Amino acid sequence: MQLKVAVIGAGPSGITALKNLLDQGISALAFDRNEEVGGNWIYSEDESHSSVFETTHIISSKTLSQYEDFTFDEFDPEAADYPSHDTLRRYFQAYAAKFNLYPHIQFGTLVEHCKRIDAQSWEITTSKNGLETTETFTHLVVSNGHHWKPRYPDYPGTFTGEFLHSHNFKKAEPFAGKRVLVIGGGNSACDVAVETSRVSKSTAISWRRGYWIAPKFFFGKPSDKVAEGTKWLPVKVRSFFNELLLKFFWGDYKNYGLRPIQEPFGATHPTINDELMHKIRHGKVKPRMDISRFEDRQVIFEDGKTEEYDTVIACTGYWLSHPFFDKDFIDYSSGPVPLYLKMFHSAYQNLYFIGMFQPLGCIWPGAELQSKLMAQELIGNWKRPENIQELCEKEVTHPHYQQVNSPRHTITVDYHLFVKALKRELSKASVTKKSPRVSQSEPVST
Repeated sequence: MQLKVAVIGAGPSGITALKNLLDQGISALAFDRNEEVGGNWIYSEDESHSSVFETTHIISSKTLSQYEDFTFDEFDPEAADYPSHDTLRRYFQAYAAKFNLYPHIQFGTLVEHCKRIDAQSWEITTSKNGLETTETFTHLVVSNGHHWKPRYPDYPGTFTGEFLHSHNFKKAEPFAGKRVLVIGGGNSACDVAVETSRVSKSTAISWRRGYWIAPKFFFGKPSDKVAEGTKWLPVKVRSFFNELLLKFFWGDYKNYGLRPIQEPFGATHPTINDELMHKIRHGKVKPRMDISRFEDRQVIFEDGKTEEYDTVIACTGYWLSHPFFDKDFIDYSSGPVPLYLKMFHSAYQNLYFIGMFQPLGCIWPGAELQSKLMAQELIGNWKRPENIQELCEKEVTHPHYQQVNSPRHTITVDYHLFVKALKRELSKASVTKKSPRVSQSEPVST
């Protein structure tokens, strides 16, 4: 059977999926709503698919945030330990150019609907410039990302000031002289609080629980590189030492006015931020409890404190969304997500999810390994386990971390354990000579 694969998305996960398919001589075409490679990392001051803002830097270090097939040393030996969004955009576009992916990407194209016909075919409907097109593919690769559909909080009452999601936050200047409240304790929330505090009249940050905050550097090294030295330890032991190190580094959260942490390390996604504690201790960011309700421009917190704000910025995460699937076919928006290695569905062998996981680290090194494993299966060098149903269920019942019951924590993996598992499966693939690539001058037609 002649394979013909559709890839949804040309972000960091989509381009490595496309590259590894083409490496094995598999005909493939990627669709992306943007006009360039990069997904969320294409910064624009206009509201768009992008979720980065003007000063965004990655929160994992470059050596643990690169493709094996195209390292940062090859791209830019002088790249910073934590590259900016612009450096990352150029990195992804250089990757696409190096491996000649552009002829196989259809930009400005929205995937409207995907219907699985049978084990050998998908009917994919796309739209471009108002024109719909339907075409048949043998396999579908979903790499549409999971940081693009904002999730808003729900509190009693109505806030009559400016209310927005961090997805719509692009730069700090519009909040100059304003009284700003940031909701959340994740990476976006802490970054937004720090950035707005540079120009606002006042900035406060509301937490509903205590969050583990990790600095970007320990002992002069990126914190994830320091943590890498303990990857051989069991997760529980590593988590115990992480707790000790962070408690020693920051001291008692009471000294910052922050609510204490009730859950063990890993029960929630840790936040990587060097500046929040500094801003709090210098009076630039005011810690606040969870919100009880809104009354016009007033916010009443759970401890009874009442304050008036001009702007509330909700940094409350994103929905896991696949709008091109019928709801009764696949809907992971509320969890659970029973996929083996976060990519293989137990019932549909011609469907792959690439990059739909949230590591305590970076996504695309794992997405690259997923893509290699997918390609090996498609050319017959690797076969998925016969007990795939059992393994999919185990992904849900035996996660790497026992996390709080929240839609945000349905796809979390331990970076090192996940990479190890993927490499173990790749090592089982029989070694054969690569098939020639599809002619770069003859991309898949639509």
